[in-house]
Amino acid sequence: MWTCFLMTLTVYPLLSLWTLGSMAVFPAAFFLFKFGTRWSTERIVRFFIWIYGRGWIALVSPFVRFSRKGLEKAQSIQPVILVVNHLSFFDTYCMALLPFYNVAVAIRSWPFRMYWYAPFMRMANYLDVETSGWDGVSLQAKKILERGGNVLFFPEGHRSRNGALGRFYSGAFLLAVETGRPVIPMVISGTDVLLPPGRRRLHPARIRLEALPPVEPRRFSGPTAHIQLKKAVREAIGRRLAEIRTER
Repeated sequence: MWTCFLMTLTVYPLLSLWTLGSMAVFPAAFFLFKFGTRWSTERIVRFFIWIYGRGWIALVSPFVRFSRKGLEKAQSIQPVILVVNHLSFFDTYCMALLPFYNVAVAIRSWPFRMYWYAPFMRMANYLDVETSGWDGVSLQAKKILERGGNVLFFPEGHRSRNGALGRFYSGAFLLAVETGRPVIPMVISGTDVLLPPGRRRLHPARIRLEALPPVEPRRFSGPTAHIQLKKAVREAIGRRLAEIRTER
């Protein structure tokens, strides 16, 4: 109990300071990168979001043990479509565990109403899956993949309230079938212990991000190819989650 109290009392203020400090130095850092690297705006901002996430990992590391597995394969076959289960608000922060940064996240509309994050998400070309409609999201995602970026989906669309894997939406899998890009199923665990939905108090946790073998969309054919792909990916993630719970 005291550890939870100490963690909550220290991590939230440090995260606020880290956020404010990152926002303060971003303009100068952005222009340095813009003229020094000639990268696109979206690529630069995704890099700084990744660095911001790495900073968050450092802030909570006295209380949280992080590990990752199998991510090298995803790195070697970019661009890819990343699909991960969703347990906590902090899942997106944990994507900084990825060994690459050029990732656009497909998310619901409400994070775009967080004024301190929204400008960066828009500059990073994140996908608003609620407001844009599928045609808009699909076109935006295809352009990102064509430019060498990766696209990440939380296919459940919301955080699980009990840790169980929810129903998957079809967007990520339609995109995979239409573009031929491989799907990387990823399993995140432990963030539901760190901060379950509906709570504010933080808890020490062991967080793991694991990439499963890529699933090629060309394995599936016909008008239901995306549904077959979705089923295969969901079964792989669900099976691994069950194994992790057994290990615990």
